[in-house]
Amino acid sequence: MLDYDKEAERYDASRGGEPRAAAAAQAVLSLVPRQARSLLDVACGTGIVTRRLAAGREGMRVTGADLAPAMARHAAARLPGAVVLADSRRLPFRDGEFEAVCSVWLLHLAGGDENVRAIVGECARVLRPGGVYVTTVDKGASHNVGSDIDAVLASRPPSTAHDAAGLVESYARAHGLAPTGQARFTGHGQGRSPRRTVADLRRGWFVTLPPGDPRAEHFATRLASLPDQDRPRPDPVFTLRAFRKP
Repeated sequence: MLDYDKEAERYDASRGGEPRAAAAAQAVLSLVPRQARSLLDVACGTGIVTRRLAAGREGMRVTGADLAPAMARHAAARLPGAVVLADSRRLPFRDGEFEAVCSVWLLHLAGGDENVRAIVGECARVLRPGGVYVTTVDKGASHNVGSDIDAVLASRPPSTAHDAAGLVESYARAHGLAPTGQARFTGHGQGRSPRRTVADLRRGWFVTLPPGDPRAEHFATRLASLPDQDRPRPDPVFTLRAFRKP
């Protein structure tokens, strides 16, 4: 697992920057009812998407929450007075406080089904009746674009997709939320190159291939033999699911 306090300084630049943030915010807002006047962005990270959510809907109050202090500091600089340090499994907000809640690129990091259930439950709790919860699903699979890099990595040890769409929907239903729509958006600037993938391997990006594991070096060697080491392969396309609280 990456240390997101250490990642904070380079996070935006290494993950598509403003173009990716713009695409994510636009997709989230396409699923948020026009009449919503308050939105909570859970695990807001550096606030690069959160700021665009606030700018993209006039009259909507947007609050960000993140567990990593360095991430929250970056977000607070972008949205002064609107960001709190908080664990997404125990949100410090009242029941029904928000008309919309989103969690983008969070559930795959939760570390287990119990945590995912807890996060979805908290998002449902702070959501007002009639409100909508929007979240990314199947994040890992989004990066499988059929490239030569994917072919090399196909035999790596599999990881459990705790954010699988079917699982997330079952947790949402268990907390009284009903499916209401979906959207997709491109992760601009996130197409993998062989050289970048080797660097990601060696810093712990792939959870089933920890740094120093001989298998990680085996895959790194194979990736280093691919052509066009610095040419990005196609960008991932992420999926959002929306759930309404009756």
